[in-house]
Amino acid sequence: MSTDYQRAREELGRRLRELRVGGPLGRLTGTELAQRLGWRQSKISKLENGRQTPTDEDLRAWAEATGQPDAFDELRARLRGFESQIRSWRRHLTAGHRPVQETWNGIVAGSRTLHVWDSGVICGLLQTADYARYVFEGHAELHSSPRDIEEAVRARMKRQEWLYQPGKRLDLVMWEGALHSRVCPPEVLAAQLDRLLGVVGMDTIHLGIVPLDAGLRLLPGNSFWIMDERLVVVEDWHAELWLDDAETIALYRRVWDTFAESAVYGAEAQRVIARVRRSIRDDGS
Repeated sequence: MSTDYQRAREELGRRLRELRVGGPLGRLTGTELAQRLGWRQSKISKLENGRQTPTDEDLRAWAEATGQPDAFDELRARLRGFESQIRSWRRHLTAGHRPVQETWNGIVAGSRTLHVWDSGVICGLLQTADYARYVFEGHAELHSSPRDIEEAVRARMKRQEWLYQPGKRLDLVMWEGALHSRVCPPEVLAAQLDRLLGVVGMDTIHLGIVPLDAGLRLLPGNSFWIMDERLVVVEDWHAELWLDDAETIALYRRVWDTFAESAVYGAEAQRVIARVRRSIRDDGS
């Protein structure tokens, strides 16, 4: 959990305590408030000390039980403020993958330039439908999320229309290891690599590949997206991190620039992709 996230959660907890001890009903003890809410007293303590993230329902109940229902909007705004930084898959996949993909579609649609580093998987904007299907299957199994795979694939394919709009630009740098990742059957991966070969040279795409034997000044690390220098999204196993402060964005741009310096482009990038493509054929696939 990030330091910023925890600090924001603790600040929300202090605000909850202020409502408990300074409301119009007079000072309530933690035990008294727990009784009013029908909660365990330990939940009151965890929320006030930033050891548990409240739900909207928790915040509404707290505001009403302390005699300050109008405080709910403020509390919810605080919660949204730090939840926007760590969007847990547990919460955001409760309705399946399609809503998450549609949220991404809106973010990408409003962007003109994307700087993307992919270290383990082919970028979603360039995935074939078959490849995307296997990616979603893997994540749905990992998170035990609803199996709306086909709807999620269609949403991701729709996002790719962005690549054909004037004024858009995808600056994508990929670790060669992502080309080798057998997240799908060999024939699906081969078709995906053919797709990559076909986009090299498109005027809206600048594709770089960092070869496995390239010199690196940084470890490959997690994949991330930089949207118009206004938002960074980093994907981890438990959550997506949405980071919008200028200092952090600048840091990720320096990371991207560092990887870009180690990448090859144009015909040389095509040769790397074609070499991996041949390895699949040579394996008998």
